[in-house]
Amino acid sequence: MLVLTHVVIMKFADPGDAPKAKELLEGLVGVVPQVLSMTLGLDTVRSEVSGDLCMITTHDDVDGLRGYQAHEAHQEVGAWLRPRLAARTVVDF
Repeated sequence: MLVLTHVVIMKFADPGDAPKAKELLEGLVGVVPQVLSMTLGLDTVRSEVSGDLCMITTHDDVDGLRGYQAHEAHQEVGAWLRPRLAARTVVDF
C-alpha cells in the first residue's frame, strides 16, 4: 500500500500564533477522512533558521492529499492560517 507523507513547516509573522494553529490543525483529525495520521510539533529551539510549527500528515495517495486540501474543514483552517504565515515549506514523499 502506497502512503503519501505530507510535511509542512510553517513560520508565523507572530510566533505566538503557532499554538493556536496547532490546535486548529489537530481539530481536523477525525473530521477530514483523507487524513490517515497527523503529527504536529511546535519548535522549542527557536534558532534563526527554525520554523514555528511542523505538521506531518499521511494519506493513501495523491488523491487523498488533494481531497484533504479541498475539504471544507481544511479550507476553514487555511483561511485562518494564510494571513498569519510569513513562510511555508512543503515536501510530499
